[in-house]
Amino acid sequence: MKYPVTVYGDTLLRKKAKKIEKNDPQIKEIIENMWETMYYSDGVGLAAPQVGLSIRLFLIDAQSGAEEEPELADFKKVFINPKIIETAGDEWIMNEGCLSLPEIREDVSRPDEVRLKYLDENFIEHDENFKGFSGRVIQHEYDHLEGILFIDHLSPLRKRLLKSKLSAIATGKVRPHYRIKIPAK
Repeated sequence: MKYPVTVYGDTLLRKKAKKIEKNDPQIKEIIENMWETMYYSDGVGLAAPQVGLSIRLFLIDAQSGAEEEPELADFKKVFINPKIIETAGDEWIMNEGCLSLPEIREDVSRPDEVRLKYLDENFIEHDENFKGFSGRVIQHEYDHLEGILFIDHLSPLRKRLLKSKLSAIATGKVRPHYRIKIPAK
């Protein structure tokens, strides 16, 4: 089932998501539905708050970056209850977009590497380092679990210049090819 994507203006996107319990009987179905939603929406990653679920879960398929980073050829992962342990490396700028901010793309600076502890879809614990494209996507999706959007990393001037676009999103005046959930007034 494809979820509608929660967009800018919905207060859920600004809340810190709650931890998932291991015996949650719905988690497998939620993950399947999130994959379906992400692929339909042409996303590379998707966090649960983006589909109206305030839980600590995101998933990533970074295989699209394999041309520049061959090690991403099979990179498709689920991250449950992730915790960033540290970030490292040089800051680098990349143009980012977000399904919850349709029609907005901006240059964002992030560290090159991230060390993450997380559980996979089978609740097996991992402690891994990610860098390059996968590290960036992880940081972007992790931000969603903390109530942070990529526009929060922009300068105050850049955010002011986006004000009318953000207003259009919050009031449903955008029409991406995927279904969105317009914030309640």
